[in-house]
Amino acid sequence: MENIKESVFYKIIHGELPSYKIYEDDDFLVILDRYPSNMGHCLILPKIPATDVFELNETSAAGLYPLAKKIANAVKSATSCDGINIIQNNGRAAGQVVFYFHLHIIPRFFDDDIRINTRQKDYDTGMFEVMAEKMRNQVCS
Repeated sequence: MENIKESVFYKIIHGELPSYKIYEDDDFLVILDRYPSNMGHCLILPKIPATDVFELNETSAAGLYPLAKKIANAVKSATSCDGINIIQNNGRAAGQVVFYFHLHIIPRFFDDDIRINTRQKDYDTGMFEVMAEKMRNQVCS
């Protein structure tokens, strides 16, 4: 895995690489994705470096969804899209390619033919209670 200071998003935040800036404040930079699913696809980048959600600090975490709502509204208005995906990948197995935390705001259209998740698994109902109990124990500890 690359050094976070070598990541493209770190370099964009620090002005070492160009970007199409949409919004900036003390905590975040929002840019257009250079390889968008649809035009208007934005990325929210926290200025405090984090590889993924597990490293994200509480200040960045607390500010993320209020900003995501603001950006989603701007994307919807600018693109006249039919819907919005808000996606964030953590780890290679989850599809993370750039190892600097980023939240995708993706405009969606009924005819865009983009598929995020087309396959679900069917589990025995007993497995849900076992998993829920394991997770409750972690959340409550």
